[in-house]
Amino acid sequence: MQIHLKTLGCRLNEAELETWAQAFQAAGHGVTRNVADAQLVVINSCAVTQDAARKSKQLIRRIHRDNPQAKLVVSGCYATLNETEAAELMGVDLIVSNKDKNQLVAKTLAELNLDSMPAMSTEPGEVSLFSRGRQRAFVKVQDGCRYRCTFCIVTVARGEEQSRPIADVIAEINALHSQGINEAIITGVHLGGYGGDIASNLVELITEILAKTEIPRLRLGSLEPWELPDGFFELFKNPRLMPHLHLPLQSGSDSVLRRMARRCKTEEFGQIVELARATIPHFNITTDIIVGFPGETEQEWQDSFNYIQSTGFGHIHIFSYSPREGTKAAGLPDQISQEIKKQRSKKLHELAETMKQDFVRSNLGHAMPILWEGHTEPLANDMTRYFGYTPNYLRVACDVPAGCSLENQVLSAKLISLEKDFISTSLEQ
Repeated sequence: MQIHLKTLGCRLNEAELETWAQAFQAAGHGVTRNVADAQLVVINSCAVTQDAARKSKQLIRRIHRDNPQAKLVVSGCYATLNETEAAELMGVDLIVSNKDKNQLVAKTLAELNLDSMPAMSTEPGEVSLFSRGRQRAFVKVQDGCRYRCTFCIVTVARGEEQSRPIADVIAEINALHSQGINEAIITGVHLGGYGGDIASNLVELITEILAKTEIPRLRLGSLEPWELPDGFFELFKNPRLMPHLHLPLQSGSDSVLRRMARRCKTEEFGQIVELARATIPHFNITTDIIVGFPGETEQEWQDSFNYIQSTGFGHIHIFSYSPREGTKAAGLPDQISQEIKKQRSKKLHELAETMKQDFVRSNLGHAMPILWEGHTEPLANDMTRYFGYTPNYLRVACDVPAGCSLENQVLSAKLISLEKDFISTSLEQ
């Protein structure tokens, strides 16, 4: 049986998709990129915003329209929060809630009467990952969140915190590396809270991974800034731990942060950024910002804008606030008009682009080890353009003769110039 896997939303959803792909393959099934070739489609849905929930519904409908014969399984936050609605969508055969995600493959095969073929099964890994065009893999180490930010529905959808044992994480990373994966991205809903339920912490997890695996590159997913353990930035002195962190700030105004129930003030956030940059040169800090949170005054907006400008970020994910049913923020007074949110978002996008270019320019002239990907573009004169990422998560490209393959290799290149969507490089000899 051929299976097509689709996801919306966060890196945690990606990590779960990778796990399912390997489990389906171990049961004797194949993974296909083409939905038309699939007998089974699994969708990992999202509901972080009302728009994400709408897109999840649209994706389910489109998948069924494109391949009405395929069995359709839906999991994820939208399916968990809106189980009845999701189950009633045309073509949906099975809903698997977040609490049952670990059993998704077994439940799917059992409840939909899809026979496994153990005689045809292979070692999971390379086919499932590389059939989806990956040279890196997402590794889920933690689920759930103990906090209740007023704008967030994910804590409701994901439930209580659960950490994976360190030994299990190490075994998965070693298995991925043996299958040719050169970068593991560690993900969780509340990654900074890793180990709180098993008498461990994130520093111990990363230390053990670096000691007991040989995967060339280890990268961390999004981290809440208020729970970085002591000694955290010392870990980045190991060149295998990539010098990039996505630390969601959400607002540069302390009064807005209080209404959001965030646990990191701007002064504390600034100290974290300074420590990161002092420890490792060219450390890339990226962030999330919500524009137009309920009650955001013109002064709060200006304070936020000025703080973001003074801090500097390599990239910003900008979200115009939209009320999410089931969250405290949806009932707050003084909701901001769409027009004001649009104006503020436009101004912040312009600032974000300027800061991004400034950060890129500060990296030009330096040589860095690049993990080159399979994505290429054919060029004139019998040349091929390969794309990849620096350790600090800058997208780069290199033009090589058509017969030269860089795919899934870590090769050093010098960063030369900023183009529209990438940094042009030349390979180091």
